[in-house]
Amino acid sequence: MLSVKPYRGSRDFYPPEMRFRKWMFSRLRSSVEQFGFEEMDAPILEPIDLYLAKTSEEIVSTQIYTFKDRGDRQMVIRPEMTPSVARMVAGKFRDLKKPVRWYSIPNLWRYERPSKGRLREHWQLNCDIFGAPDPFWADLEILHLAVTLLKNFGADHTMFRVKVNDRRIINYLFENVLQIQADWWAPVARIMDKKEKIPRDEYMTMMIAAGLGDAQIAAVDLYLENPARFFSDHKVSAPVFAEMENLLVAATESGLRDFVEYDPSVVRGFDYYTGFVFEIFDLTPGNNRSLFGGGRYDHLLENFGIQSANAVGFGMGDVTLQDFLESHKLVQNPDKLVHVYLAVFPDPSLLPHALNIATDLRKAGLNVEINLGQKKMGKQFQEADEKNIPLVIILGEEEIKNNSVQMKNMKNGTQNQVLLGNLQESIQSEWEKIYAAKN
Repeated sequence: MLSVKPYRGSRDFYPPEMRFRKWMFSRLRSSVEQFGFEEMDAPILEPIDLYLAKTSEEIVSTQIYTFKDRGDRQMVIRPEMTPSVARMVAGKFRDLKKPVRWYSIPNLWRYERPSKGRLREHWQLNCDIFGAPDPFWADLEILHLAVTLLKNFGADHTMFRVKVNDRRIINYLFENVLQIQADWWAPVARIMDKKEKIPRDEYMTMMIAAGLGDAQIAAVDLYLENPARFFSDHKVSAPVFAEMENLLVAATESGLRDFVEYDPSVVRGFDYYTGFVFEIFDLTPGNNRSLFGGGRYDHLLENFGIQSANAVGFGMGDVTLQDFLESHKLVQNPDKLVHVYLAVFPDPSLLPHALNIATDLRKAGLNVEINLGQKKMGKQFQEADEKNIPLVIILGEEEIKNNSVQMKNMKNGTQNQVLLGNLQESIQSEWEKIYAAKN
């Protein structure tokens, strides 16, 4: 016997779950489009070369789903969207109006161990800006978009925090202060990220194993524990320190004072982030984790022969977003959107009249569910009630003779005779009452 369970790490979306997903994605789309972004998409299958060029080694070596097609080509089920976006932008770079503001909500697959907030299959909102005249303005715009997305679900500054940094500051620390070779930058960064999560002696052991001496470890501690002092000591040596201070000031003055803060431990991936980076953290004790993040990746198009395109963006997974909304009680589960249920007395001769009424209402933009069997009227009312359909239109022989229907409001129990010529207007009026009562 076949199993009824979905593939491990994936989900079935029954109608209630699908209604929630549509509601969540609709809210994301409307928020992003407020900022002038346009939606795009790409094939779910890509050649593996696209990911060997720019995706992290961890994803390529352990997490991608690969197969050979019938033409013996090595293909990948996309684990992320950014390489596909880069390919598409590069393909029409000269023709695209700059800056390019694109977004997508693709289906992505990664072969990894399912855990809280992490599945093998998920959907992810991706937002990217390519070719902005001033990267500083684009970075600030991306910050505002990221905050607005959560605010438009009803979140406020007590629920999340945006932590920002710049990869060039971290690079300066490694190259000019610690003076360690480039292939040790990523391992040391990972140890730095663990500093507040592990005992001090374990942290020291890991730093020493990475080849750092006491003076270098002290410099890392200063950077992590007193970034203001670190900035003061080094800001004359590199312009990036002043740029970060200016970004924080601009964020504060443009309404993000309560949302954004500098965090020296934010690194993001070493594979293609080149400057400004950020992560958004849930402040709920039970879900205190990174929600999503992004940053600047100015070298993203170089493998396609494009040398002069700056780029900034982020990705937000649907699983972590749903966890955030549920933990803060921000979920609004929408009801099944059927405007009216057309109840018909169990007489086959009435069906053509019922279908004509349903057709006219559907042409007018209303969602109509019609009785599909010889159910008694009480059973039809029960069906409408169980499906939470607020209005029932009743059609029988008397109604046909009078060129009318009976309309019952299932929320307040009122029932009135309505002429067919006034039916659409009457439905609209009843829906306004229902909506007002609900809100």
